[in-house]
Amino acid sequence: MSTSENDARIEAMMPHVEALLRMMNENPEREGLVKTPQRVAKAMCDLTRGYTQDPIATLCSAKFNEDYNQMVIVKDIEVYSLCEHHLLPFYGKAHVAYIPNGYICGLSKIPRVVDILSHRLQVQERLTMQIKEAIETALHPQGVMVVIEAEHMCMQMRGIEKQHSVTTTSAFSGAFQQAKTREEFLQLIHKS
Repeated sequence: MSTSENDARIEAMMPHVEALLRMMNENPEREGLVKTPQRVAKAMCDLTRGYTQDPIATLCSAKFNEDYNQMVIVKDIEVYSLCEHHLLPFYGKAHVAYIPNGYICGLSKIPRVVDILSHRLQVQERLTMQIKEAIETALHPQGVMVVIEAEHMCMQMRGIEKQHSVTTTSAFSGAFQQAKTREEFLQLIHKS
């Protein structure tokens, strides 16, 4: 997205943020809130920048022929996303593995894919599947497995208010359908 397109989005959002402040019985003209509509609009553009990026193209930009057929794991990838139900953050770690089938990708591309897909309005379950599907589509591996462990502010700040709950989701395909392969992955991601 170009700078002018991003600036146009920010300008379009600002009156809505100001209206929301008024609906909360706040005064958008008071000193602390004067620039809040612009700040919130900029933050929302940044937090949803993944809509303007292509995870498959990112993976393919560093795709290499390689005769390697053992597990490749990138673990403890930081995840920050917005829950689409309340627009509140959820955050945690993603652990991603794939078994190449003639192609590998640059290791930094896996966290980039996690970043792209998490910077959209999400639910953790769909995010987990989308990461797996992007890797499958780009690399055609023997198998992919993704595990995300996250805390959800919509459960911690409101509603049930359970501050220490962690949600774990997983998605797997191909060689990871074998219990032995899944178990190897799970053991490796939980080693210190």
